[in-house]
Amino acid sequence: MRDTIFCVFSVLTTLVLAVISLRYVKDFYLLSFFYSFQIHLAVAAAAASVAALLVKRHWYAMLTLGLSAILTVHGAVMAREFVEPAVEESQAALFRLLSFNIENDNFANGPAIADMVIGSGADVVNILEAEPLLSELPRLLKTYPYYVGCGIGMEQCDTLVLSKRPLIEPRIRNLGLLWRNRLTISTIDFDGRKVNFLAAHLTKPYYDEFHGLEIEDLAEVIPSLPGPLVLAGDFNTSILAPDMQYLMRSQGLGTVSLEPATWPIVAGPFGIPIDHIFSKAPLRLKSVRRIEDSFGSNHFGLMAEFVVDP
Repeated sequence: MRDTIFCVFSVLTTLVLAVISLRYVKDFYLLSFFYSFQIHLAVAAAAASVAALLVKRHWYAMLTLGLSAILTVHGAVMAREFVEPAVEESQAALFRLLSFNIENDNFANGPAIADMVIGSGADVVNILEAEPLLSELPRLLKTYPYYVGCGIGMEQCDTLVLSKRPLIEPRIRNLGLLWRNRLTISTIDFDGRKVNFLAAHLTKPYYDEFHGLEIEDLAEVIPSLPGPLVLAGDFNTSILAPDMQYLMRSQGLGTVSLEPATWPIVAGPFGIPIDHIFSKAPLRLKSVRRIEDSFGSNHFGLMAEFVVDP
């Protein structure tokens, strides 16, 4: 009986370790969902290895435990590779950004989300799957008179960018080959400091190779926008995914020390960050926090503060 239980633990652990280890051989899109959960799965594999050792002391369980520990540590190292130095708390923020995928059929919570946005104090608001806010737009425009999306630049209402300050040359373009109008590009002048804003909504990473193509499009757009830059939105994957690692590394993007988990909402802080807010020098993130109420969405929203490096 002990041998059977040990065998079951060992087989399951081996399968999990094999799946998350394939990233080191080839970036296979069907497994990209699991790459985002590398730390979670590696910790689970370590726990299963310990359980196997309690059942039967054997070298194979020691081997899987060691591999689990290595994958856990490397996942943590990858997550921290792009962390920017901490900003002094006393340094005043240049602006605040709210980014939130509210889910396109979340109409019952549209008024509550609009109330939250108006009272948030954010200077710029990035809403994805924004259809539930279309009817709330007239009162949103009293606080945020400048916007792009939801009829301005696109017929659809997938992306809505609201601003208290004028949007300079706002434009919308496609990302990849699957969906249209999933990237908005604009510039905002904050008292003489112009900042480029990119709001992106990427495909789920296991939809063929579309996610990788969208990453390649972003990697072409970002270098064409000199100066401070913000990239925010729903990427449907964590920065542990190989294509996200490539984007962050090649474009010099930075993030905070611990990105808040935004999905799935039932997991709370134990989920994964698939919604991101990144900065590019000389812009730096002062803080990123999760909006604790999901307002009926399947994502949590994010609020970020930015400063400019002297």
